[in-house]
Amino acid sequence: MATYDHLPVYKASYDLLVEIFRFTSNFTREYKYTIGESIKKVTIEMITNIYRANSSYSKKMIIQSARENLEVIRLFLRLLKDLKQVSLKKFVQINEKIESVSKQLTAWLRSSKQ
Repeated sequence: MATYDHLPVYKASYDLLVEIFRFTSNFTREYKYTIGESIKKVTIEMITNIYRANSSYSKKMIIQSARENLEVIRLFLRLLKDLKQVSLKKFVQINEKIESVSKQLTAWLRSSKQ
């Protein structure tokens, strides 16, 4: 079993977290402490679930929780775009990172069922 910090999905999700911390610092005060904090919290929870899944024998439910966290992140990101807190360019850039993590989690879930 690889350590969690060597997993490609962990690295991709960590890069996503760093990107989220960077772009939330530029939000207006109203959104920085509401949606900004929520999206950071859910992203940290997703990374924690990735760690837990790697450490656990039965991974299916934990990976599914990480996937649910990812969908909440997508929802917050779309809301932030609609509220004009994220430019279209940044929205696309972060969505690419989200999609990368999503594909890796889906593949991990499939391989853990076998």
